[in-house]
Amino acid sequence: MIRSDDTGKFVLRVALGILILLHGISKLSGGGVGGISNMLSSHGLPGALAYLVYVGEVLAPVLLIVGIYARAAAWIVAINMLVAFWLVHTGQLWELGKSGGWALELQGMFLFGAIASAFLGAGRFSVGGSGGRWN
Repeated sequence: MIRSDDTGKFVLRVALGILILLHGISKLSGGGVGGISNMLSSHGLPGALAYLVYVGEVLAPVLLIVGIYARAAAWIVAINMLVAFWLVHTGQLWELGKSGGWALELQGMFLFGAIASAFLGAGRFSVGGSGGRWN
């Protein structure tokens, strides 16, 4: 039974890490954080905070994939998603998509997957192992 729990933790954190990392790679190779900086500025926050998106979409996902400081990394992804909800998706919180599902179901899965991973920890199949407060 424990092996299947650890396998589930592995699948969750690696899938979440890869899917979020793809967004980070897109920002690194594409337009960067300019648009995010502008959104933050429009909310009265320093535009330089936009560089934290690289922590939430590059560093934290890599930590999740590898399984080092997985709980902390998952909380960072969750916070990153909450900021994305606030900056970009507030108007869509109560909308349904064309197929009848929640308009923000992808973002919601990222958020709740990160929260689940933060509570569950990395599991045995990780570099950090299942021990320790942050794994």
